[in-house]
Amino acid sequence: MALPESYHALPFQEIAISHVPPTSPIPTSVVLLTLNRPQRLNAVTEQMIEELVTAYEYFKADDRIKAVVVTGAGKGFCVGADLEIGFGGMLQKLKENPSKMTDQYRDGGGRVALAMHNCHKPIIMAINGPTAGFGTTMTLPATVRVASADAKISFIFSRRGLVMEACSSYFLPRLVGLSRALHLVTTGETYEASDPLLNQLFSEVLPSPEKAVERALHIAADIAKYTSTVSTAVMRDMMYRSPSSVEEAHLLDSKIFLGMLMSKDSQEGIKSFVQKREPEFKGSMACDAPHGWPWWDASHMEGGKAKL
Repeated sequence: MALPESYHALPFQEIAISHVPPTSPIPTSVVLLTLNRPQRLNAVTEQMIEELVTAYEYFKADDRIKAVVVTGAGKGFCVGADLEIGFGGMLQKLKENPSKMTDQYRDGGGRVALAMHNCHKPIIMAINGPTAGFGTTMTLPATVRVASADAKISFIFSRRGLVMEACSSYFLPRLVGLSRALHLVTTGETYEASDPLLNQLFSEVLPSPEKAVERALHIAADIAKYTSTVSTAVMRDMMYRSPSSVEEAHLLDSKIFLGMLMSKDSQEGIKSFVQKREPEFKGSMACDAPHGWPWWDASHMEGGKAKL
């Protein structure tokens, strides 16, 4: 895909992307993505979904970008789907052809989650205010989550007669454990970011929204400056797409370690350490993924139909 000369210039309406610093005329190693419907506490629409998927596709393809920070404009992070708009169009299609709709429908939150999961670039969530539903589940595929202490967090689905989406049934129990995940989604209650039920979800809880964004940008800058994009992407896959036994993990680790040992990023990492200087990693997943990657079977998605 053709990459933008400037992310400022992209014609997004419900998200905004800025370089860091914003005065840079060209894309920087860290970019800040802001959910940009502050008058509705950044409630999600179909347009926002499409813009988010497009943004993550750009980030995946753009080797100039090393890390992404995501936050919300105004006083909220994201309160989930805009229920004033509702699901009327989807319900009408379901009534007209329930069999076709059931087979072909892919929830918008899940499309965003998969775009994030497949992005290859570390994503740091700076949760600056209240978040619910998809606003919460969209943070789960990120690499790091930090939150403001006064942010209110909710997996609200049971209180709306719905179920969790955005691949959160996969991510949430892996992040917080099955017991806490069941508690969070069963009650549908709203919790403060510092609640013990959430202490496995957030790396840090900061005293204010501004401090949360500041800390997220600092983490992103550190990642962009000192780490290999290929290393961080492959290690994430090693955890989320891990084998089913310790013996299989050993075989995979051995194979991928050798592949990385032969990479230019490995050579640069070792050389920079010996020479006592900062590394200049230039590897990309498109050109420098280790032999044996990907090792998982992605054939469960064919022709738009899930083989379930």
